[in-house]
Amino acid sequence: MFMRGCWLESGCCIGGVAALDSKASGKMGLRAVVYYMSTTIIAVLIGIIMVVIIHPGKGSKEKMHREGKIVRVTAADAFLDLIRNMFPPNLVEACFKQFKTNYEERTFKAPVALNESSVLAAIINNVTEAMENLTQLKKEVIPVPGAVNGVNALGLVVFSLSFGLVIGNMKEQGRALRDFFDSLNEAIMRLVALIMWYAPLGIMFLIAGKIVEMEDMGVIGGQLAMYTITVIIGLLIHAIVVLPLLYFLITRKNPWVFIGGLLQALITALGTSSSSATLPITFKCLEENNGVDKRITRFVLPVGATINMDGTALYEALAAIFIAQVNNMELNFGQIITISITATAASIGAAGIPQAGLVTMVIVLTSVGLPTDDITLIIAVDWFLDRLRTTTNVLGDSIGAGIVEHLSRFELRNKDAEMGNSVIEENEMKKPYQLISQENENEKPLDTETKM
Repeated sequence: MFMRGCWLESGCCIGGVAALDSKASGKMGLRAVVYYMSTTIIAVLIGIIMVVIIHPGKGSKEKMHREGKIVRVTAADAFLDLIRNMFPPNLVEACFKQFKTNYEERTFKAPVALNESSVLAAIINNVTEAMENLTQLKKEVIPVPGAVNGVNALGLVVFSLSFGLVIGNMKEQGRALRDFFDSLNEAIMRLVALIMWYAPLGIMFLIAGKIVEMEDMGVIGGQLAMYTITVIIGLLIHAIVVLPLLYFLITRKNPWVFIGGLLQALITALGTSSSSATLPITFKCLEENNGVDKRITRFVLPVGATINMDGTALYEALAAIFIAQVNNMELNFGQIITISITATAASIGAAGIPQAGLVTMVIVLTSVGLPTDDITLIIAVDWFLDRLRTTTNVLGDSIGAGIVEHLSRFELRNKDAEMGNSVIEENEMKKPYQLISQENENEKPLDTETKM
């Protein structure tokens, strides 16, 4: 599913952008980005309000269950990794690996300043002791380039957008490439249609496997019960109230009919816990069930699966304040604003893979001086909450595609009209040539007969 999502993400993005001119692509891209940023900021605010009102971090953290390990990361390196991943050196490698800064601890010898008398006394007593005193071992953590397994979706999307714009500007010369990517997308979608027959069984076993892996089932119902309930309430408010309300206010259409056509994609997101892996099903639901234009879905959805993470942003802001409450730390207004901004930025850099939000969570905690080791307090329930926030992410991407299509309907009609006129002109230019050729063919036998 991940590999099919990778090829489909690239092919659809290239085909979608190539089918539009640069002006229409720019307008649609601007609308999509405005929608993504607006919903992400709203999600962060909802998370902050819910955790402040419910206050799930009451009590001491000493009795709370810890699980897993925390990966070291700094905000500067995470931001630079985001830029590096935008321009992958190898597109094939980007399908299964992404750049990530690792940290190594190196030991080096630093000279120690000693006065002449102490050195002379040490040499007299013991030459070996003098050599040891002249040097002192020091440890330093330094960043080193590395890689982690996972699709570099951001790099593939940036390349696909650039390549699609070039193909679109090539007009007739790029028709062969456009037809190739359209055929590739159609082939993958037919493959997805076959896979969907056994998807429910696979999703059931994915969730069952995670439940079996849990060492203590009482963790969710005990120490982290209020935290889990707070996250669920926040995600439900965003998914059931905010997103449908935005869709209704902008399109004046029934949002529940639209969401009803997405049930298959939402269930797949719940099972796979990955918006990138769910992408083929999301395409199928939007295009076949909801009738969204393919030029919109192929352009908006791959970008949305990469940078639009409403559920992740809500979760990171809520979890950061929860950890502050557990540590009995009072956050001022400035720190809460810092958390909201950092959570919004970190969610954009989160990969569309399972539990990617835990890595970016370190950046949010570091920005306000909270202990990063306390992330181990919430890892026990993260596998469950990760599925819920991924479902919210997929719903946000899909509703965004519907809204962008409604706002871009005039550009799409103009493009259809231009395509229709160009086809008519092309046919009219071909007709005289065909008539002349037929007349010439009819005249040739007559000439030969008269000569004979």
